[in-house]
Amino acid sequence: MLDQSELLSVLSQNDRQVLFDQLTEVHFATGDLLYEPDQNVDFCYFPLCASIVSYFVLTDDGSIVETLMVGREGALGGIVSAGIAPSFARANVMNGGAFYRIPLDRLERIKRSSPAVDGLFTRYADCMMAQVFQSIACNAIHTIEQRAAKWLIAATERIGRNDIAMTQEQLAAMMGIGRSYASRVVQRFKLDGIVRTRRGGIEVTDAHALLQRACTCNARVKRHFERVLEGVYPAV
Repeated sequence: MLDQSELLSVLSQNDRQVLFDQLTEVHFATGDLLYEPDQNVDFCYFPLCASIVSYFVLTDDGSIVETLMVGREGALGGIVSAGIAPSFARANVMNGGAFYRIPLDRLERIKRSSPAVDGLFTRYADCMMAQVFQSIACNAIHTIEQRAAKWLIAATERIGRNDIAMTQEQLAAMMGIGRSYASRVVQRFKLDGIVRTRRGGIEVTDAHALLQRACTCNARVKRHFERVLEGVYPAV
């Protein structure tokens, strides 16, 4: 089952087994919270298959803005810090499913004993920072339409299918914009035959056209992943 995590799949069989002996499989539903701000992070999670988690930053006015999406290419918790530390952001399950989980104290022992595992987390931390940097730039300079198209592409890549459990209200909240702005973008996509909507979901019907509407931020992040962790970023 380890091949369900692209991140863990790059380890040798021996190093994967060392981790596998300490992993347990858990399941979360869409909308579940893994961490809240200032809550101690006791576990590291590896999303499997189509599971997706997003990190959100809470603003002074009570709104939330997504900063990072993590699927089967990554992990959450204990990536950089050594040991238990409080979470800065909210980690919210955006597409429910299976996860591997390991207590942070056990993960730290494995890191100390296995240079390969330690190196994997170091390289993944670099890729996470690349995503954060690119997200900051994207939110500052790209249009709402470009950002919405980028998010839908990133989600379908990680899920592995074109049907996303996401309402227009949720998309607006993800992007930190008003619902009316998100609705107008989705309606334009619908009129152009790029997406279809259903109750509680958005289906991408023309991935190529959606890619043309998106900014190049996903492609930039993907190129960095390929240089630092080849074969880990999900293929379309």
